[in-house]
Amino acid sequence: MNIVLLGAPGAGKGTQAARLVEEFGIAHISTGDILRAAVKAGTPLGLEAKSYMDAGELVPDSVVIGLVKDRLGEPDAQNGFILDGFPRTSVQAVALDSELSSLGRELDAAVAINVDPEAIVARLTSRRTCRVCGYIGSVKDETCPKCGGEMYQRDDDNETTVRNRLDVYAKATAPLIDYYRGCDLLVEIDGSLPVDEVYASVKSALSI
Repeated sequence: MNIVLLGAPGAGKGTQAARLVEEFGIAHISTGDILRAAVKAGTPLGLEAKSYMDAGELVPDSVVIGLVKDRLGEPDAQNGFILDGFPRTSVQAVALDSELSSLGRELDAAVAINVDPEAIVARLTSRRTCRVCGYIGSVKDETCPKCGGEMYQRDDDNETTVRNRLDVYAKATAPLIDYYRGCDLLVEIDGSLPVDEVYASVKSALSI
């Protein structure tokens, strides 16, 4: 099972990916994690990425694609993978197809988790995070239910920032949605349902 996971910030991609990983033992591949790991390891591509990141510039597609290709070659990704955060554009999607073809692999589906933007705004602006253990809760949690630590609102969870992130996502991802729809790979899931129902829909759509 090789899938691309699409969805706006706060749509619940991470939650669904974690469940798929736990149940089916496939690799969850996040480009953010890949970049950080490559920089930490000091690999050639990691050092190249770091030069752009240190300058506050976007890491070029060629570097990101190279890192993803290396990651797909690792042992834990041989039984399947979930790509989260990549591709972000139709250009990257075409490049991904090419790299997968060179590895003798192909995508099974592009799963888009759809949630109404206003619901996402409400969801994210009410989110609170524990300063101590990182637990993610809601505005109802005055202290962390796991460790008793202080709960706070992350800077990127304020309404202005959330709305901007959603606008950026919508503009960048619309062509990508069309691309995968044209490839007959797009699967759209209603992410506004309870978590268990969303997961059941994902599995049903993937026939697993």
